[in-house]
Amino acid sequence: MVPTATERPGGAELVPAQPLLKIENLRTHLHLARGIVRAVDGVDLAVAQGETLGVVGESGSGKTMTSLSILRLLPKPMGRIAEGSITLDGTDLVRLSEEEMARSWRGRKISMISQDPLTSLNPVFSVGDQVGAPLRYHGLARSRRSLRETAVGLLRRVRIPSPEKRLDDYPHQFSGGMRQRVACAMAIACAPRLLIADEPTSNLDVTIQVQMMELFRELQAETGLGIILITHDLGVAAGICHRIAVMYAGRVVESGDVRDIYRRPAHPYTQALLAAIPHLGGGRRKRLQAIPGMPPSLIDPPTGCRFAPRCPHRMPRCADYPPSFQVGPTHKAACWLAEAGA
Repeated sequence: MVPTATERPGGAELVPAQPLLKIENLRTHLHLARGIVRAVDGVDLAVAQGETLGVVGESGSGKTMTSLSILRLLPKPMGRIAEGSITLDGTDLVRLSEEEMARSWRGRKISMISQDPLTSLNPVFSVGDQVGAPLRYHGLARSRRSLRETAVGLLRRVRIPSPEKRLDDYPHQFSGGMRQRVACAMAIACAPRLLIADEPTSNLDVTIQVQMMELFRELQAETGLGIILITHDLGVAAGICHRIAVMYAGRVVESGDVRDIYRRPAHPYTQALLAAIPHLGGGRRKRLQAIPGMPPSLIDPPTGCRFAPRCPHRMPRCADYPPSFQVGPTHKAACWLAEAGA
C-alpha cells in the first residue's frame, strides 16, 4: 500500500500529508461582452498522495472551471487565471508556459477523465491507437510493438475483456461503460501523479458506477495516485472520497473529512444538498427538500454571503462575507453560524 494522508482510527484521513497539489486563492475569470464572470473566486484546495478529494455542488458552482484551471485548459480567448497559485510537486503551474504544460505536465503528470467519453475518443481511430497516443506524444514508447504491448496492458488493467482482440476496435463498438474504461486507460497511460475525474459516472448505470469507483480505488492503492472527483452526486462522493469540498457560486463554502461533512454539515448550503438526497428504506417517508431560488449571477454576485438570498438562516450579518471558521480538526465552514460553534 502506498503511504497516503495521516489516518484516524477507522481508516478515514484526518489531515492531508505533504500536499501533492495545493491551490491557494485561485481566481479564474471569463471575459465576456456582457461582463467578467468570476467563475472561480478565491478557492483554496489541497490533495495528498493517495487521496481522493470530492468537489461537489450545483451546476455552475465552479467545479469544472477549477479543474480546467489546474490543467490550464481554459476557454480561449476569454478565460484566464487572474490570481492565485496551483502547485503540483512543488511547481507552480500558473507560471509555466503553454509549451511546458503541454510537454511535461498535461497528460504526463496530470490527466483528466471527462463526463462523456465520446468527447475524448476519436471515432475514426482505433482504441489501441488512442490509448497509445499519450505515450507517443510524451516519447515513452520505444517501438510500435512495445506500444501495442503497453496498450494491451493498460486495457487489461482497466478490465477490458480480451484486450488483445479489442485493441483494433473502434469506440462505437464499445458500450458506454467500456468507453469510459478506455478513457481511463488513456488517462493513466503515462502514470500521472494527479487524476481529475469530471462527472465520470453520470452517464452510467448504477452497477457500472460501482465498478468504475472500485477501479479508481485499485489504481490509487497501486500507484498512490491523487484524485479529484468532481460530481453533483453526493452518494458517489460518499462512497469513494476521503475529503469533500463543497462549492457554491465560485467559492468553497465547506470542506472537511467525508464523515464530518455527511454527519455534521455546518453550512446551510451543505445541509440543503444533503436534505435533497432521496433515501430508501424503512421509517416514515420524508418529503424531498428542494433548495429555493436560483444560484446568483457570477457577473454581478451579491455582496456578502452568496448563499444568503436562498438561506433559511440569513441574518443582517450575512451582508459581510464570512471567513472560513474551524468547526473540527480538518472541518471548515464559511458561515457566520459556524463562528464559535454558534
